[in-house]
Amino acid sequence: MRTSAVQDQIPVVRASATGGTTLSAFHNALVAVDLGHYNLVRLSSVIPPATAVDATGKAPVPVGGRGQQMYCVYAEQSATMPGEQAWAGIGWVQRLDGRGGLFVEHEGPTEEYVRGAITTSLRDLVAGREDEFSGPDWVLNGAVCTGDPVCSLVIAAYESAPWVGAR
Repeated sequence: MRTSAVQDQIPVVRASATGGTTLSAFHNALVAVDLGHYNLVRLSSVIPPATAVDATGKAPVPVGGRGQQMYCVYAEQSATMPGEQAWAGIGWVQRLDGRGGLFVEHEGPTEEYVRGAITTSLRDLVAGREDEFSGPDWVLNGAVCTGDPVCSLVIAAYESAPWVGAR
């Protein structure tokens, strides 16, 4: 049984971090946005009806216990060679009638590549639909490897939930 409902705002947050491996750099980026203690459950990018997307940093990330599930959409890119770039981004559109919207997530070696992939994907996803959409809007994050592996992360955190049967 779920103990938390979907928030009326989905925060989109970003961070970059380094680590001894690409995995530890990813974990350190999650810690930097207060999401390092969750088990991530990746969603397929549908924004629920009557839900706003907050990229300003004012909406807090969902709060839950250590080891709980965190439903989210995220993009993460790592770089391991000095001078190599890591870019991640999430873009979105929302129906003007309030019936939800769509997220897309992309990663790549340059800001231009990620921005282009986001705008192309969103254009393709809404093509031919009768609904009218806002946007697009997006959050991008980039980092440059200076030695240790680096991770660039953008994450839209929907909600946390305990494991079924957990006490």
